[in-house]
Amino acid sequence: MIIYMVELEMGAALRGEYLAWLRSHVVEMLALPGFEGAEILERQDPPAPPGRWIVAVHYRLRDRASWKTYLAAHAPRMRAAGLARFGPQVQASRRVLETL
Repeated sequence: MIIYMVELEMGAALRGEYLAWLRSHVVEMLALPGFEGAEILERQDPPAPPGRWIVAVHYRLRDRASWKTYLAAHAPRMRAAGLARFGPQVQASRRVLETL
């Protein structure tokens, strides 16, 4: 199993609008081949800097082949959707973990 972790940081004022968009984005991601589940999590510790909000999404993918398919066939389009809507207001960092 692959865990694809995306952490997103933005101004706190953007929280409601971004969360509404993110929930629908996660539904789209879960419709892609190999995606088996996801959680949207608000970072608690360490806390976000004053005036900032940090949220993470942990996606579960079936296997490494599913991850590679996502990167090759879907990642550019899915990532571009957030950039088109929010631009530089949201900073994203990503990590990928694999079960042993």
